[in-house]
Amino acid sequence: MKMLDFLSNEDHATSIQKINLTSDQKHKLMQLHHSTRDKRVCDRIKAIIHYSNGWSTRQIAEALLIHDTSVTRHINEYLATGKLKPENGGSAGYLSVAQTETLILHLSENTYRYSYQIIDYIFESWGISFSISGLNKWLHQHKL
Repeated sequence: MKMLDFLSNEDHATSIQKINLTSDQKHKLMQLHHSTRDKRVCDRIKAIIHYSNGWSTRQIAEALLIHDTSVTRHINEYLATGKLKPENGGSAGYLSVAQTETLILHLSENTYRYSYQIIDYIFESWGISFSISGLNKWLHQHKL
């Protein structure tokens, strides 16, 4: 991208409506920016503030080192729902709450040497298949 392209005010994302933030809204966003540790939230906040200050999505993308479409998505999600935090927490678990509680109790009473043995127990008990890496993640999430 040429420097002249960056300085252009031409915004390739014509599907975004203008954001008019009050000084109080900007102040609250700045406070959140300074207090959060999640870089993704900070990028969303910076995109919103810069867009409200008249920057194009291309300029914001260049400054934040992210793609133009990410900037457009961040702004549209903020306008639609006020979203600042990414919600990509993964898929739903394979085990129900009751199955999870039963398995945790079982594992606290029984020692297994290998992960595949636990996988076999889960499959025999509930007909649910886990990969070894999937089970290891599950064990880590449940601090086992």
